[in-house]
Amino acid sequence: MNSSQIKHFDYIFTGTGLASLMTVYKMVLSGKFLGKSIVLLDQDSKKTNDRTWCFWDKSENVWDSIVSKKWDLALFANNDFNRNLTLKPYQYYQIKGIDFYNFIFEEISKHPNIVFLNEKVTDINELETHVFVGTEENRYSCNYLFNSIYTKAFAEGQTKFPVLKQHFTGWFVKTETEVFNPEEVTFMDFSVEQKGNTRFMYVLPVSKTEALVEYTLFSEKLLSKEEYENEIQIYLEKLGVSQYQILEKEQGSIPMTCYPFWEKNTKRVLNIGTAGGWTKASTGYTFKNSDKKSSELVKFLQKEGIQMKDFHKKNRFWFYDLLLLDILYRHNELGSSIFSSLFRKGSPKLIFRFLDEETTLAEDFQVILKCPKVPFIKSLFRVLFK
Repeated sequence: MNSSQIKHFDYIFTGTGLASLMTVYKMVLSGKFLGKSIVLLDQDSKKTNDRTWCFWDKSENVWDSIVSKKWDLALFANNDFNRNLTLKPYQYYQIKGIDFYNFIFEEISKHPNIVFLNEKVTDINELETHVFVGTEENRYSCNYLFNSIYTKAFAEGQTKFPVLKQHFTGWFVKTETEVFNPEEVTFMDFSVEQKGNTRFMYVLPVSKTEALVEYTLFSEKLLSKEEYENEIQIYLEKLGVSQYQILEKEQGSIPMTCYPFWEKNTKRVLNIGTAGGWTKASTGYTFKNSDKKSSELVKFLQKEGIQMKDFHKKNRFWFYDLLLLDILYRHNELGSSIFSSLFRKGSPKLIFRFLDEETTLAEDFQVILKCPKVPFIKSLFRVLFK
């Protein structure tokens, strides 16, 4: 194929996950990219409800119209204690994948300069003045490329940075009896058997008889499908549920690592989303982080003479995450005691601000000093002298 047949764009997004769609949407909102041609490439047409995103926030946000449920209260539990948390000034929000996709694609369809192509990306080749992108059907070129296709081997093929997974299976159930409190999300319930890991139940109730019940682990290895589902059944029985329908199922595995994906960024190629290290390493939360990063990226793109490798800035929170992951990688069974020490007496408002990377150094120490001292001191020495 000669170069005249290769269609050129200003920006190409390879993969249309959360980070890509948020970034394109905010490019539209900014009104600064009307003259730029943008193409989104993905083999998945985003027509199914394949995930649920949750995040906390203090005020109304640009996603408010697609929020399916909000909670003002949360429960944290383990075998020793239950704590009902008042989240004010925060609320905990839920957005269904399909609602998010439909919302973004409906907006994109109004803009002739943005095109979505249902094609599988096969290769990316950066030259000095542009980037070539190959799909199974065509070849394209662009000035700048945003890649959100996650390459597992980058993080898992090295030993310098620990890699865990936040892996889960969830059932959206409808019960015959009223067992759920629709005003309170179960944030983490560590009363399930730990079996040498960090394991908890996560419950998002939408009514007294309907909830998403999710069995979640922060650990290195995935389980068999039966093991996740068996634990959900045991938990429902513990809640007093005997008769229920499973309306939907979801499952996922999110990498938790401080591996520096941004070192793969170049002059014209920026890795975004999980592929760019946008997932919060210590929790696996992606929505809030991607929301912040995509806003920063849209501002960055409006500068003159940019190089994509200049976008990422490492901060002290990356180091805190590294310490926690180092502990959980070596002693996965400590997760329950670490998170319990934070939530037993800690202020939810302060914890959320810390996880959002918005605390002062003095506030960081307030949070960190609640954690078990010995594991963190050992981890600190290990990480510093590695």
